Amino acid sequence: MTQEPHAMEQALFLITLGLIFLGSLLADKVGHLTRLPRVTMFLLLGLLVGPSGLNLLPTSVTELFEPISVVALTMVAFLLGGELTRKNLSRHGRAISSISLSIVVGTTVIVWGGLTMLGLDPGLALLLGAIATATDPAAISDVIRQSGLRNGFTETLSGIVAIDDVWGLLVFSLCLALIDQSGSWAAPLLGAGRDIGGGILLGIGVGIPSAFLTGRLKQGEPLQTEAIGVVLLTAGVAIWLEVSFLVAGMTAGAMIANFARHHDHAFHEIEYIEWPFMLLFFLFAGASLELGALWALGWISLAYVGLRIAARLASGAIGARIGGVPRAQLHIYGPALLPQAGVAVGMALVAAESFPDWAAAIMTLTISATVFFEIVGPLATLVALRHVERAEQDR
Repeated sequence: MTQEPHAMEQALFLITLGLIFLGSLLADKVGHLTRLPRVTMFLLLGLLVGPSGLNLLPTSVTELFEPISVVALTMVAFLLGGELTRKNLSRHGRAISSISLSIVVGTTVIVWGGLTMLGLDPGLALLLGAIATATDPAAISDVIRQSGLRNGFTETLSGIVAIDDVWGLLVFSLCLALIDQSGSWAAPLLGAGRDIGGGILLGIGVGIPSAFLTGRLKQGEPLQTEAIGVVLLTAGVAIWLEVSFLVAGMTAGAMIANFARHHDHAFHEIEYIEWPFMLLFFLFAGASLELGALWALGWISLAYVGLRIAARLASGAIGARIGGVPRAQLHIYGPALLPQAGVAVGMALVAAESFPDWAAAIMTLTISATVFFEIVGPLATLVALRHVERAEQDR
């Protein structure tokens, strides 16, 4: 008896997902043995089975990447927003604001200046500098969770990651307006205002009712069903309204953490349900990486990556000094904030659409940097966390 094509496709889909989850267990075990971040191991596994490797993933599975990414990143945004409590901000607010702003401004200026000195068009260099400000909140958040550490450094780092892409998007929009050849300043700035402002309003609209309504069915404990429902509702409405689901999730998480008086754990239930989504997200992200981009522009790609690293180190140290962090942490925030992913690619797509003549260079440099920082960045974050842990133990 021959099976229908639809049944075969469904079987292949389920078998592939099963093998992905089982393969991820092996990757996680290898990560423990080698002391590498599991994020890096999942990205490498995705790279192996994706188009740049063995090309084993069927189309029916890769089509899941976009919705899985939205759900996973919205969950991360909720948890990071939960770090922006009044207590945390009163203790680390100065450091969070100074380091995040220093990183964004410093990265833009240093990458722009360096690429301009190397002969790139100043306008193109400015766009690339703004794109370089983006980080990967999912990777940094997972490395923190994997480390098991909870101290002033991880609290400050989580706060920085929660808001630095907001600053980065604002700077990117400003740079886009500065060099827009059509002379229209309003469109990029209004677009950023809608994306960020709309996300904040949506987060408030979802977060405040959730703060008072969740945790009532089982006294003091928000249910997983409630957590999933609020996350999916936030992500779906954000996409429908064409506003930032990351900003909406972060704002909603902050509202719930600050206003929910009848339960202590807010939406930490998300931590127990996010892992399958995060696993698929990182694996699909690895599968989407294009190794060819790493050397497509040769020395320019290397210069761009090197300048972003230098910018992170220098501006992170300046911001940390202004923020009054402990001496042992002064030079650690830059390395910890190296991971870069989807937000940068999103900025690059907008820039490429606005400036078609630069589209190839923008996309190639952004993707090459993403390949490098997605693989190496989480390791740098883990090394930074362990450095701070050792420094605290030696005190």
